[in-house]
Amino acid sequence: MSESLIPTKAIEYVLFDMDGLMIDSEKIYTIATNEALGKYGKIMTWDMKAECMGKPEREAGVHTLSFFPGIPLSVDEFLRERNRVQDTLWPTVPLMPGIRKLIFHLRKHNIPMAVATSSRRRNFEMKTAHHRELFECFEGRVICGDDQQYTMKGKPSPDIFLLTAATFLEKDVGTPDEVPTEKQIEERRRGLVFEDAISGVQAGKRAGMTVVWVPDPNLLKVGYNAEEKPDRIFGSLEDFVPEEWGLPPFNDE
Repeated sequence: MSESLIPTKAIEYVLFDMDGLMIDSEKIYTIATNEALGKYGKIMTWDMKAECMGKPEREAGVHTLSFFPGIPLSVDEFLRERNRVQDTLWPTVPLMPGIRKLIFHLRKHNIPMAVATSSRRRNFEMKTAHHRELFECFEGRVICGDDQQYTMKGKPSPDIFLLTAATFLEKDVGTPDEVPTEKQIEERRRGLVFEDAISGVQAGKRAGMTVVWVPDPNLLKVGYNAEEKPDRIFGSLEDFVPEEWGLPPFNDE
């Protein structure tokens, strides 16, 4: 499935979200969350989950518990229990379809790329340890949601994408708190963001970048009501055609 428009300018650099986009970790979040809530006879539905996806851990935890004001569970207690379950499952998380082919293709052609994830750094390490060959393609160009050396607001604010492009790819995209120049606006447009979460799509568009949305089918059922719209929607990264975006085609290999 795809819709919307192809960008008018060729893409020159690529930024990837991670959870639900590169690795199939959203299922693990659901399992762990429902195990923590299940002790109180509660369960997280997809309309609740949709607003948590892509947000920093604590913010997502606060949002989840807001639906269950009657249960005697603090945010810290909820996160501890959820993380306990998650930590046992991270070493099993698989890659999403199409991601390996795309990453190695971009790497082969020296397309600048980086990861911008709301995941905590310790979770990033646990989730990716068994996919080291793939993530080594980024050569350490990764910003995580709890990286204290950066002052940034979480998605849907554009901070993480602008900081990643500026810090690791040396792109003159300006900062989140300043009005960009015309040159910076053009530089932002040359960036392609891959996201699965609604808040991530919003962040990418607010950063002035081109955004490809690869949502879970369950998320589509919830509906997308945000003002910021993705440039394209794909059911899987296997449907992505690089040359449509000014990138080298797969068939040149």
